[in-house]
Amino acid sequence: MQSSLLSEVKKENNLVLLRQVANLACSISNNEEGVKLVRMAATQIDSLCPQVINAALTLAARPQSKVAQDNMDVFKDQWEKQVRVLTEAVDDITSVDDFLSVSENHILEDVNKCVIALQEGDVDTLDRTAGAIRGRAARVIHIINAEMENYEAGVYTEKVLEATKLLSETVMPRFAEQVEVAIEALSANVPQPFEENEFIDASRLVYDGVRDIRKAVLMIRTPEELEDDSDFEQEDYDVRSRTSVQTEDDQLIAGQSARAIMAQLPQEEKAKIAEQVEIFHQEKSKLDAEVAKWDDSGNDIIVLAKQMCMIMMEMTDFTRGKGPLKNTSDVINAAKKIAEAGSRMDKLARAVADQCPDSACKQDLLAYLQRIALYCHQLNICSKVKAEVQNLGGELIVSGLDSATSLIQAAKNLMNAVVLTVKASYVASTKYQKVYGTAAVNSPVVSWKMKAPEKKPLVKREKPEEFQTRVRRGSQKKHISPVQALSEFKAMDSF
Repeated sequence: MQSSLLSEVKKENNLVLLRQVANLACSISNNEEGVKLVRMAATQIDSLCPQVINAALTLAARPQSKVAQDNMDVFKDQWEKQVRVLTEAVDDITSVDDFLSVSENHILEDVNKCVIALQEGDVDTLDRTAGAIRGRAARVIHIINAEMENYEAGVYTEKVLEATKLLSETVMPRFAEQVEVAIEALSANVPQPFEENEFIDASRLVYDGVRDIRKAVLMIRTPEELEDDSDFEQEDYDVRSRTSVQTEDDQLIAGQSARAIMAQLPQEEKAKIAEQVEIFHQEKSKLDAEVAKWDDSGNDIIVLAKQMCMIMMEMTDFTRGKGPLKNTSDVINAAKKIAEAGSRMDKLARAVADQCPDSACKQDLLAYLQRIALYCHQLNICSKVKAEVQNLGGELIVSGLDSATSLIQAAKNLMNAVVLTVKASYVASTKYQKVYGTAAVNSPVVSWKMKAPEKKPLVKREKPEEFQTRVRRGSQKKHISPVQALSEFKAMDSF
């Protein structure tokens, strides 16, 4: 216990994050008195931090000492008190709209991290990130309920409180239950199967719940107060705040698109994205090699695989600031198209599986189809890529690495699942053929025909320039008269 306490208090990066948040809040606020309180609270925390660490070190060295324990308790209480003071001071100079925007953004990022941790079997990251999501959601509920006390009871407050009640009493308990199930399954000595889609749905509902609260809060805002918050009128909401310039619309910084903003990422982040794209291209080459074998006429599985591959290439190009997709809304629409194609492929492949008499092949194919559904869902979540530009102290800071890499990883996983599905579909069709006859492989579901090789002429055609050259050379041969030829023949005969 003491070692864990020591490791926690030594993480001074938490203090750095507190400072950054406080400074950012002060830089965008015009509340002079509130800014003074924030800076004062931040200064007190700065001075208190080393004392808390020293108290923890003393307790770790003398864990049985009651004096050391009492000393630690005093500093612990002081630390918690000062953090509450700083939190309240920052809340006072931050509008509810900005708070909801930032919370929505962070929850979306945490949901992406949770899904990735779940797929990688990283229990610690999953537990820690899920805890962060629960904490953020609880804070949203607390802040909004307190804000509604400033309004007279009516239709507006009822709508907002209804949204917070749904999040607190229905969504969060379900999310906590799914997290517990996932952690238990992953922590077992022998990993236990569990429904990943249920976890992803529960995670997405948390994000949707916070978004719905924000929608309800913004209902009474005037157009001037919304400050070009055009995403309020749309079905898919991207996070927007006055502290940053979000890239959902075409009109951004100096008219730049989200794709252009992604191109301005720092070189280190570009290198990391390039590394992920390279891995994606390896999966793409596998898919290209697989679909190149087959004639796509009469085989919609191959057609859909090609379509999904093309769209995923466009999405990964977007993360590098290239390609036809310009804005977040374009990426979201692309993800929807992939999900639609995945649903159609699922329907076709399930029909193939239903006809397959081999239970092992059938189960393999159905398992790959579950992966496609899972990764399509994940890609839909990751498609809300945030290419964000913040102006801190006159310096433009471009961010978006986490969302970009999550998007590429989701596309790579989906690509791999499509490759396996194509292979399994063909294998299942061959099993059907062996049992029911040769006509089965050309069943009404799909037709598996090897792609014909490119046609090549049996006789090599001469190029026009070569033909002219040969004619010219032939015309340059010396003309030998019959008499001369006969004389040469006689000379050879005499020899």
